[in-house]
Amino acid sequence: MGHFTMASLPIPKVIEIGETDSEFFAVSERVPGDTHLDQLNESEMLVLLPQLFDALYELQMQDLTSTEKVGLWRPEGTGRSWGDELLSIAEPRDRLAGWREKLDKFSREASIFDAGVLKLGKLVPHLPEVRGIVHNDLLNRNVLVSNKKLTGVFDWGNAFYGDPLYDHALFLYWWPWFPQWQGIDVEGIMDLHWVKRGGAPEQMKERLLSCLIHIGLDHIAYCAFRDRTVDMKRNADQVLLYL
Repeated sequence: MGHFTMASLPIPKVIEIGETDSEFFAVSERVPGDTHLDQLNESEMLVLLPQLFDALYELQMQDLTSTEKVGLWRPEGTGRSWGDELLSIAEPRDRLAGWREKLDKFSREASIFDAGVLKLGKLVPHLPEVRGIVHNDLLNRNVLVSNKKLTGVFDWGNAFYGDPLYDHALFLYWWPWFPQWQGIDVEGIMDLHWVKRGGAPEQMKERLLSCLIHIGLDHIAYCAFRDRTVDMKRNADQVLLYL
């Protein structure tokens, strides 16, 4: 990702990777920053969020044709369609071994999860095949800020090729979880962003809805796996709103 760095989206290059006896490591170039994006107050976020949306848009304007398929970093060009990638949320995952068995202990949350998968199944056939780079983790202390400007966007370990609106959906999904931002009209900021770009992308409503449901399902599964019952139930409640 360091190859895609630009003034509006500074991405430090990784200069060394390796393995210890029990862990892996990556060393990158140093980037400055006074705080993280998710620690900003309301007035600061009002300044930074439009910058970030503009930067993500500029990222998609770069040449991303090194692969043809979507998914979690498949540089050899193999992978699923975007719709199939979304629906794979219900499949077993090596990194979350046993998540479904744990989820099934909670009948309400399991039924909401299954209803979400069914809803995705109805949306997927009508979604356009749009391909870009998705960071997928911007609200987890991975964006540095200084003097009301983005100074570093790092930790692309959860990034994938897919619909770039997924990063927008992540802000919509997690917004209620940040009490300090509840006075901000995040949807209005997004609308203004697309006005500057000549109009909203095709089928934006359906694309965002599919991403929102997928995000919720992903975190229901993750929280079940991690035995984080309270967060699992909260994510299930949020998915229910989209159904």
